[in-house]
Amino acid sequence: MRATDEINSNDEPRPPDRSDARMPRWLPRAMVLALALVACFQLASWGFHQLITLLLNILIAFFLALAVEPAVDWMAARGMRRGLATGSVFLGILVVTAGFFALLGSMLAGQIATMVEEFPQYLDSVISWMNGTFHTHLSRVEVQNNLLKSDWLQKYVQDSANNVLAVSATVLGSLFNLLTVALFSFYFAADGPRLRRALCSVLPPRRQTEVLRAWEIAVAKTGGYLYSRGLMALISGVAHYVLLEILGVPYAPALGMWVGLVSQFIPTIGTYMAGALPILIAFTVNPWYALWVFGFVVVYQQFENYLLQPRITAKTVDIHPAVAFGSVVAGTALMGAVGALIAIPATATLQAFLGAYVKRYEVTDDPRVQGGTRRRRGARVLAQVRRTLHDEQPSSPLADRRTETDGAGAGDTTQDGDEKGGR
Repeated sequence: MRATDEINSNDEPRPPDRSDARMPRWLPRAMVLALALVACFQLASWGFHQLITLLLNILIAFFLALAVEPAVDWMAARGMRRGLATGSVFLGILVVTAGFFALLGSMLAGQIATMVEEFPQYLDSVISWMNGTFHTHLSRVEVQNNLLKSDWLQKYVQDSANNVLAVSATVLGSLFNLLTVALFSFYFAADGPRLRRALCSVLPPRRQTEVLRAWEIAVAKTGGYLYSRGLMALISGVAHYVLLEILGVPYAPALGMWVGLVSQFIPTIGTYMAGALPILIAFTVNPWYALWVFGFVVVYQQFENYLLQPRITAKTVDIHPAVAFGSVVAGTALMGAVGALIAIPATATLQAFLGAYVKRYEVTDDPRVQGGTRRRRGARVLAQVRRTLHDEQPSSPLADRRTETDGAGAGDTTQDGDEKGGR
């Protein structure tokens, strides 16, 4: 009975342990912390997207300040106040930019006025060519009436009128961004030493040395890149100006300046954008002139890529063309036109900074390093085959003599091959 009672008592269900069913004390804190982290991430993401334009403007201003800092330092070292030196540099940039756009605007306005005045003559020549080629009976008045009364032209005019406010807002936004970049770049360049001192004051001495070294490399690479591009723009502009002046193309100075600046400061597609405008204007003068300008643009581009650019940028921006192209593509994919502009100086700065910490070894003197192979390799294989064949032949005095002779010759060949391969 006692055993049965013990069994029955063991079979009875035990009451649940309330201590095991309680919520762990750390779980509410973990949930609150997780929610707080998610909220902070969402807030940071929202703020970053709201401030992305300002951050890009600050980045452009920083690189522009790095570019003008050598000129500002040179003027400040000769007794000029740093703020005045920075203002003088920016004033010179403003004068050059305003002069360029004034010349370009006058050129475009004059060319558009000329094209509008000569449009009836162009239309008459096209209509006469079509009538003579396709045996049609078109007239200029009929073509003009159909063109003016077309639906697509009226729709285009209506859409343009509706988009006046959007275009005006875009222009005002661009001017505001330009003013922001100019203001930040002025402060970065004028207060460069104070900014570096404030940055180094929160870092240990070893980190301060690395930061100052990185800053110095960035100034050298960015300034060298822009100055080398400016020199190549000057050479390109003068060369194209001389050609356009010889051909008698109107607005040759403005077109030369256009080709020089656009081809050098707009990566990848700048050459094609720069050459399109002078080719088009030369075509309005004489179609053969357009062909001459096109040929000169292609030939000069090859001369610049293979002779001029490597010599000018060898000491300022020592970066491989493939790396430069890849950096431009990556910068464009990440930040658009801004990334394309600052990709090359940023890559050159990073490459120069990392190069100081990468250990390099002396390359072995091997022809395969230069893309070749060891010489006389086939001769050594042939000598080994001949020795194997002679070893398998039946022994005889004459065969032994031949084997010894061939073995010596093969050994000489092998030795010769090794010596030449080592050379």
